[in-house]
Amino acid sequence: MNVLRTMLFTPGNNWRMIQKASSLQADAIILDLEDAVPMLDKETARILARDGISIIKAGGPNVFIRINAIVTSLTAQDMKDTATEGLDGIVLPKAESKEEILEAERLVEEVEKEKNLKSGGIAIIPIIETAKGVVNAYEIARASKRVNAISFGAVDFTRDMGTTISKEGTELFYARSQIAVAARAAGIQAIDTPWIDLADKEGLVNDSRLARQLGYKGKLLIHPDQIESINKVFSPSKEEVEYAKKVVEAFKEAEAKGLGAISLEGKMVDVANYRQAKDLLSLVDAISAKERTSCK
Repeated sequence: MNVLRTMLFTPGNNWRMIQKASSLQADAIILDLEDAVPMLDKETARILARDGISIIKAGGPNVFIRINAIVTSLTAQDMKDTATEGLDGIVLPKAESKEEILEAERLVEEVEKEKNLKSGGIAIIPIIETAKGVVNAYEIARASKRVNAISFGAVDFTRDMGTTISKEGTELFYARSQIAVAARAAGIQAIDTPWIDLADKEGLVNDSRLARQLGYKGKLLIHPDQIESINKVFSPSKEEVEYAKKVVEAFKEAEAKGLGAISLEGKMVDVANYRQAKDLLSLVDAISAKERTSCK
């Protein structure tokens, strides 16, 4: 299981921030070649991002590159200049269709062959940021085996809808839910939109809890100070872990007796609860493995 609770954007043209990223406790660092980088700095950012991959990987996080959107003329060069050993995947902005994912897949396959990289080693995480992308979320999610997660970009989505992000987030409810459901239907993870009000830490926690309740497995981040609280929200609590263990143990005992459902602490437990408990414990194991790697 690939743990992606926290995916932190880091400008690809800022070497100091790239170096710092290697010591952070984010599950993944996204080296950004898109919005954070002016056009005149794109070439420099590609070089710095490529050279930063091994440095960040040595610190433990997974490493992704946010390339420029398929509709630009920059995507192919982004891939050629940054793909190297240790790159876990690309983040594809403004994803709106299956065809764009297939084009990204083609570019990734070309660069893997050209550089003798492991076939299939570079994943694709599309960011859905428009009304068209939301409508096509399921086909985007299942367009390629390389797509192991889809994510939501609320800032550009609200701009496309002609509105703005509110504290309540009512304008995001449908899109957020649609993307989470599409990811689940495709059997992949959903990663939530960044929280952009850096001063509102309580809001960050509440927003992250809502995302988890909707089915998201992690969140995009724009500042290192957000890492700790979001990691905590998307990690099962001690109480959740203990209850999951009880569910697994009790259901196995019931199953051995030929029972399909039992009562545990006043709640009915059936095979669906059992599978959910096992998934939670698998996530705990994956997080523990991730943290051990980061501590080395």
